[in-house]
Amino acid sequence: MAGIPDSPLVGMSPWIVFSLLVGPGRFEWAVGAALLISLALVVGHQMSHRGASVKILEVSDAVFFAVMAVIGLVASPGTHRWLETYAGEVSNIALTLIAFGSMAVGTPFTLQYARERVDPAYWKKPSFLRTNHLITGAWGAAFLVAALAGAYGDLVLHDPGNVWTGWIIQILAIVAALRFTAWYPDVVRARARGDRRVPSLSDLFAPLAGLLVPVGIAVMVFEGHLWWLGAALIVVGGWLARHLKRQGDGGEATPEPGRAAH
Repeated sequence: MAGIPDSPLVGMSPWIVFSLLVGPGRFEWAVGAALLISLALVVGHQMSHRGASVKILEVSDAVFFAVMAVIGLVASPGTHRWLETYAGEVSNIALTLIAFGSMAVGTPFTLQYARERVDPAYWKKPSFLRTNHLITGAWGAAFLVAALAGAYGDLVLHDPGNVWTGWIIQILAIVAALRFTAWYPDVVRARARGDRRVPSLSDLFAPLAGLLVPVGIAVMVFEGHLWWLGAALIVVGGWLARHLKRQGDGGEATPEPGRAAH
């Protein structure tokens, strides 16, 4: 139980469940499931970490979905249809506000999770605080991109099921934030230890380049008239992922102390 609530990804699970379940006639079910998960996370964290601070992200989850549940109970059929159509944008905008809002008050939401994994001696170090601001900012940017992509598909293209705006762009944004969350702390630790090999940008982008292959397959399946684009993405993604991986295996050498100033 102690290890389950220790990741901000778990704090995002209610939003993931909500986005998967919501749809015509399923708004109440989606909100109810997300609210139950949100409450379970808050209670579970307090049970496993007695005396620990309440997580900004988890409390925000519970408040947001409680408000949505109340709205769902009193809303008119027209409001229900609006919520079912734009639920993705609403949730992504809410997550964007949570991310940037937590940074604005000086407590990026990843900071609370990081403190449970790091010795208290490092909590006030500038590098530790800067790392969490950057990671939270990356998530905020990903949520904003997802919201804008969804809004473009709904409001401009009038096609909520568009494979690009409804799926590919949003998924790539979230995966990019996931990758940055895993990559950047390794960079900071390697530099702090003075390692000769520091994770490079190639290490960051190689897995993302590999995602072009499944994107290409999705384009060929769902956008048959763009089969040539899907084929190109598969070829370019495979080549680029291998190329970046070879570069990453070489690493990024830490400058020698005598040459650092140059």
